[in-house]
Amino acid sequence: MAVFNSSIVLRFAQMGALAASVVFMGASAAQSRDEQIAERLKPVGEVCLAGQSCARGGAAPAAAAPVAAAASGEFDVAQAYQTSCNVCHASGMAGAPKLDDSAEWTKRLADKGLETLVANAISGINAMPPRGMCMTCSDDNIAALVEYISGNGQ
Repeated sequence: MAVFNSSIVLRFAQMGALAASVVFMGASAAQSRDEQIAERLKPVGEVCLAGQSCARGGAAPAAAAPVAAAASGEFDVAQAYQTSCNVCHASGMAGAPKLDDSAEWTKRLADKGLETLVANAISGINAMPPRGMCMTCSDDNIAALVEYISGNGQ
Protein backbone atom coordinates (compact mmCIF):
# COMPACT_ATOMS: atom_id res chain seq x y z
CA MET A 1 0.00 0.00 0.00
CA ALA A 2 2.88 2.37 0.76
CA VAL A 3 4.23 1.79 -2.73
CA PHE A 4 0.83 2.63 -4.21
CA ASN A 5 0.64 5.90 -2.23
CA SER A 6 4.13 6.98 -3.27
CA SER A 7 3.32 6.43 -6.95
CA ILE A 8 0.14 8.51 -6.57
CA VAL A 9 2.13 11.26 -4.89
CA LEU A 10 4.74 11.06 -7.65
CA ARG A 11 1.99 11.35 -10.30
CA PHE A 12 0.49 14.40 -8.54
CA ALA A 13 3.93 16.00 -8.33
CA GLN A 14 4.51 15.40 -12.06
CA MET A 15 1.09 16.82 -12.91
CA GLY A 16 1.74 19.84 -10.71
CA ALA A 17 5.08 20.44 -12.39
CA LEU A 18 3.46 20.10 -15.81
CA ALA A 19 0.68 22.53 -14.87
CA ALA A 20 3.21 25.03 -13.50
CA SER A 21 5.28 24.85 -16.68
CA VAL A 22 2.19 25.37 -18.84
CA VAL A 23 1.20 28.43 -16.79
CA PHE A 24 4.76 29.80 -16.92
CA MET A 25 5.01 29.23 -20.69
CA GLY A 26 1.61 30.84 -21.21
CA ALA A 27 2.68 33.94 -19.27
CA SER A 28 5.91 34.08 -21.26
CA ALA A 29 4.01 33.70 -24.55
CA ALA A 30 1.50 36.38 -23.49
CA GLN A 31 4.34 38.79 -22.74
CA SER A 32 5.90 37.99 -26.07
CA ARG A 33 2.52 38.47 -27.77
CA ASP A 34 2.07 41.85 -26.06
CA GLU A 35 5.50 42.90 -27.29
CA GLN A 36 4.60 41.77 -30.80
CA ILE A 37 1.37 43.77 -30.70
CA ALA A 38 3.23 46.84 -29.43
CA GLU A 39 5.73 46.46 -32.28
CA ARG A 40 2.93 46.30 -34.85
CA LEU A 41 1.19 49.35 -33.39
CA LYS A 42 4.18 51.65 -33.18
CA PRO A 43 4.16 54.67 -35.55
CA VAL A 44 5.39 54.12 -39.10
CA GLY A 45 7.26 57.42 -39.29
CA GLU A 46 7.98 60.72 -37.62
CA VAL A 47 7.32 64.33 -38.54
CA CYS A 48 10.39 66.51 -38.92
CA LEU A 49 10.05 70.25 -39.23
CA ALA A 50 12.51 72.44 -41.09
CA GLY A 51 15.50 73.32 -38.97
CA GLN A 52 15.03 70.37 -36.64
CA SER A 53 16.76 67.05 -36.83
CA CYS A 54 14.60 63.96 -36.76
CA ALA A 55 14.43 61.81 -33.65
CA ARG A 56 16.82 59.38 -35.33
CA GLY A 57 19.41 62.16 -35.63
CA GLY A 58 19.09 62.70 -39.39
CA ALA A 59 19.00 66.03 -41.13
CA ALA A 60 15.78 67.78 -42.03
CA PRO A 61 14.31 66.46 -45.30
CA ALA A 62 15.20 68.18 -48.56
CA ALA A 63 11.53 68.96 -49.24
CA ALA A 64 11.66 71.34 -46.29
CA ALA A 65 14.17 73.60 -48.06
CA PRO A 66 11.52 76.12 -49.22
CA VAL A 67 10.16 76.20 -45.65
CA ALA A 68 13.61 76.86 -44.22
CA ALA A 69 14.17 79.61 -46.77
CA ALA A 70 10.75 81.11 -46.02
CA ALA A 71 11.47 80.97 -42.30
CA SER A 72 14.66 82.92 -42.84
CA GLY A 73 12.75 85.51 -44.89
CA GLU A 74 14.28 84.48 -48.21
CA PHE A 75 12.67 82.56 -51.05
CA ASP A 76 15.01 80.85 -53.48
CA VAL A 77 12.88 80.34 -56.58
CA ALA A 78 15.47 78.10 -58.27
CA GLN A 79 15.68 75.86 -55.20
CA ALA A 80 11.89 75.72 -54.89
CA TYR A 81 11.65 74.78 -58.58
CA GLN A 82 14.18 71.97 -58.13
CA THR A 83 12.40 70.71 -55.01
CA SER A 84 8.76 71.01 -56.06
CA CYS A 85 8.30 71.64 -59.78
CA ASN A 86 11.17 69.94 -61.57
CA VAL A 87 9.64 66.45 -61.66
CA CYS A 88 6.79 67.47 -63.97
CA HIS A 89 8.06 70.63 -65.67
CA ALA A 90 11.46 69.22 -66.67
CA SER A 91 9.95 66.25 -68.51
CA GLY A 92 6.52 67.55 -69.50
CA MET A 93 4.84 64.86 -67.40
CA ALA A 94 1.01 64.83 -67.62
CA GLY A 95 1.05 67.73 -70.08
CA ALA A 96 3.01 70.14 -67.88
CA PRO A 97 4.74 72.79 -70.02
CA LYS A 98 8.51 72.31 -69.90
CA LEU A 99 10.81 74.85 -68.33
CA ASP A 100 12.74 75.44 -71.55
CA ASP A 101 9.75 75.39 -73.95
CA SER A 102 9.51 79.12 -74.67
CA ALA A 103 7.03 78.63 -77.55
CA GLU A 104 4.53 76.83 -75.30
CA TRP A 105 4.92 79.40 -72.52
CA THR A 106 4.55 82.31 -74.95
CA LYS A 107 1.33 80.75 -76.26
CA ARG A 108 -0.04 80.14 -72.74
CA LEU A 109 0.83 83.66 -71.60
CA ALA A 110 -0.83 85.14 -74.70
CA ASP A 111 -3.97 82.98 -74.36
CA LYS A 112 -4.49 83.13 -70.60
CA GLY A 113 -2.24 85.80 -69.15
CA LEU A 114 0.14 85.57 -66.21
CA GLU A 115 -2.57 86.19 -63.58
CA THR A 116 -4.63 83.21 -64.80
CA LEU A 117 -1.56 80.97 -64.91
CA VAL A 118 -0.71 81.95 -61.34
CA ALA A 119 -4.32 81.38 -60.22
CA ASN A 120 -4.30 77.95 -61.89
CA ALA A 121 -1.02 77.07 -60.17
CA ILE A 122 -2.48 78.09 -56.80
CA SER A 123 -5.79 76.24 -57.18
CA GLY A 124 -4.58 73.39 -59.39
CA ILE A 125 -5.58 72.49 -62.93
CA ASN A 126 -5.86 69.19 -64.82
CA ALA A 127 -3.22 66.83 -63.38
CA MET A 128 -1.50 69.62 -61.41
CA PRO A 129 -2.48 69.58 -57.73
CA PRO A 130 -3.15 72.85 -55.89
CA ARG A 131 0.14 74.69 -55.36
CA GLY A 132 1.88 72.13 -57.52
CA MET A 133 4.03 70.21 -55.11
CA CYS A 134 5.04 73.23 -53.00
CA MET A 135 2.58 73.07 -50.11
CA THR A 136 4.71 75.48 -48.08
CA CYS A 137 4.84 78.20 -50.76
CA SER A 138 2.84 81.39 -50.32
CA ASP A 139 0.77 82.83 -53.17
CA ASP A 140 3.62 85.25 -53.90
CA ASN A 141 6.06 82.32 -53.99
CA ILE A 142 3.81 80.48 -56.46
CA ALA A 143 3.66 83.62 -58.63
CA ALA A 144 7.48 83.82 -58.56
CA LEU A 145 7.68 80.15 -59.55
CA VAL A 146 5.28 80.64 -62.48
CA GLU A 147 7.32 83.63 -63.66
CA TYR A 148 10.53 81.59 -63.30
CA ILE A 149 9.19 78.55 -65.17
CA SER A 150 7.54 80.62 -67.92
CA GLY A 151 10.73 82.56 -68.54
CA ASN A 152 9.36 85.90 -67.35
CA GLY A 153 11.44 85.85 -64.17
CA GLN A 154 14.76 84.64 -65.56
